[in-house]
Amino acid sequence: MHRIYSYALAAAAVALSPLTTTVQGQQEASRSIAGGGVSVPGWTGKIDASAAKRGSTLKDAKLSKDGDALHVTTGPAVAYWNPSDKASGDYTVSATFREPKYMSLNDHPHPYGVFIAGNDMGTDNQTYLYCAAYGNGNFIVRGFGPAPFQMNGREGAASPAVHKAAGKDQPVEQLIALSVKGDKVSCSINGTEVASYTKAELVAPGKLKSTDGVYGIRFAHNTEGLVTGLAVKK
Repeated sequence: MHRIYSYALAAAAVALSPLTTTVQGQQEASRSIAGGGVSVPGWTGKIDASAAKRGSTLKDAKLSKDGDALHVTTGPAVAYWNPSDKASGDYTVSATFREPKYMSLNDHPHPYGVFIAGNDMGTDNQTYLYCAAYGNGNFIVRGFGPAPFQMNGREGAASPAVHKAAGKDQPVEQLIALSVKGDKVSCSINGTEVASYTKAELVAPGKLKSTDGVYGIRFAHNTEGLVTGLAVKK
């Protein structure tokens, strides 16, 4: 059984926002970012299959360095990783995500976060699990196996742990972590566990091949952010 930590009243008040996000997101075309592609040594990426079917490529999104930060601008939704970044057994992968100007490239919140358990990455059969936050107080846990699968509902959920931007074009920052410990896989945001699942719920036909694998970062379409401190801790 999985557990999701949120306050019912807060969820009821905010849960309508992701619905609008999904509906609008289906209507909103992905941008093509000028000077796109991957310019960080050792890193690569793959856009979502749905975007590729519409003609988008990895060059329509951009991964670069901005000082110590990874600077992501999308474009189509995309996962980025360094193939040498792998985790197995019990571990925690975490990173800090800063959206300097909330919703600067879109008219509704889009999520970003970390992924783990990457296998066959870069192929049509890639599998991974991600936990991502929105700047409006919501979060979502999803995976690719290789088809998408949802772990906390199609629209995600609200949590008071997720930071909210003060308004459009205002900054917002989230510390996001995915952990594997024994039979438990959990997502924590800003130091609070917001959801957890058993391995049996995740490693199954049509879902993950294993909780071991590559880790990295994922951004939804038409979103810009800075990522610092991406690391694994045993």
